[in-house]
Amino acid sequence: MKKSVPAFRETSAEPRTESLPFSHLSLEVGHLYMEDFVEGPDRLRRHFDTVRPWVDAVRNEVGAHLADARPRVSTCFLIDDYFSRLSTPDELLPPLVDAAAEAGVTIDYLARESGCAIAPGTAGTVIRPAESVLRRLVESPPPGSGGYRPPVGRTGWLSNGQRTPVQRSSAALDTAGAAWQPPSETGARGHSVFLDIELWSETEGERTWSCAFLASVWQLVRLGLLRDAGRAVLTPDPWNGGQFPEDWDALPPVLRLNPRAAPFTAYVTCSVLPRRFLPVEHAVRVVLDQVHVEEEPLRQVAERSEAEGFPVPAGVADRTSYVFPFGL
Repeated sequence: MKKSVPAFRETSAEPRTESLPFSHLSLEVGHLYMEDFVEGPDRLRRHFDTVRPWVDAVRNEVGAHLADARPRVSTCFLIDDYFSRLSTPDELLPPLVDAAAEAGVTIDYLARESGCAIAPGTAGTVIRPAESVLRRLVESPPPGSGGYRPPVGRTGWLSNGQRTPVQRSSAALDTAGAAWQPPSETGARGHSVFLDIELWSETEGERTWSCAFLASVWQLVRLGLLRDAGRAVLTPDPWNGGQFPEDWDALPPVLRLNPRAAPFTAYVTCSVLPRRFLPVEHAVRVVLDQVHVEEEPLRQVAERSEAEGFPVPAGVADRTSYVFPFGL
């Protein structure tokens, strides 16, 4: 009888999950469209004057959860260079940094939204964070669903429950008229708040990711939970304090403006945003609830945050919070 040979694989063949430094909180102090910048420096000053009190309040709130340690808080600002590019970095960024400084708000990290779609990898490679997150989506089939709904990877739509059922019978055969059924939210408490999210649109084979989906990627990056073959993605590049480039693609996806900044990635996030982003961030929470995050990054965060007396919620979406100030 032929003996079976035990299968083995060298340890070096297993991708190592890169460990990251963590702040307690990643605080987003702005996410503006190119059209906002066109309004000029006054628009930027109003933004940071409105944000400043909330920055202080959020910092203090985090500190209240740490009895024996000073909170590590890093700030970030996300610029939409994905959907439009009405100006160049060398023209747009200096007034932004100046307006923040005048209001007493420090921008530790500056990020480009397009980096959530495509970004440089190691050794000249290219990574596609949005596609990576798309492959990790695990839809939760609502109770009683018939399984006829196409998968999100084909439709580009993700919901938090059961859509209105599609009538399969023809109008000629359905003489009595079918009873309408409303959509329903999975796990609703009392009444449903049903949401159907478009993750991308496509024109002539060219895919454009939605703002909601890119914002979901952005949250995963800030939480330090996204990896590419074990390597961290969108790690910050230091700024030398010189001239900003003339081309957005020449700017790193995440730039560390403050050399003394706390780590970019954090156990939890908070975003101070204009109220127009409220429906977008609702969609972000639905997406995060259905993303399968690798076990090792989750374990690293859980163990380290627990050791610091700052345990994080089990649910990824519950690690995010928001402020939508009046007048922003």
